[in-house]
Amino acid sequence: MSVSAQASALRRYLPEGVLSSACPSRVVLDHVTSKWGVLVLVALADRTMRWSELRRVVQGVSEKMPAQTLQTLERDGLVHRHARAVIPPHVEYSLTGLGESLVERLLPLMEWLLVHADQIVARSG
Repeated sequence: MSVSAQASALRRYLPEGVLSSACPSRVVLDHVTSKWGVLVLVALADRTMRWSELRRVVQGVSEKMPAQTLQTLERDGLVHRHARAVIPPHVEYSLTGLGESLVERLLPLMEWLLVHADQIVARSG
């Protein structure tokens, strides 16, 4: 499907367009594409992780941000938090069905970014 056809398909769902300030997709887009949102979602793409493991996988993130990002994504129904009643506490995070559906669409974007990142960074630097 061409880019033009995809844009036309979007307009069928959102006659006012995704650029409208009233479009609810803006809230979700803000959560998903936050600085760490995409990285957390992609990290959870193939397995369940504990918070500390997720923090190691998503390098460069502060201690506060994974927790805040996970809370937002959990509230949005994209991430499932499972707390085990053991000592010390054991909390695991995984994608929900909705999160998996989203990540299926994010992975091609991440692949495109990895293929073209050097070229783009070289032009902007």
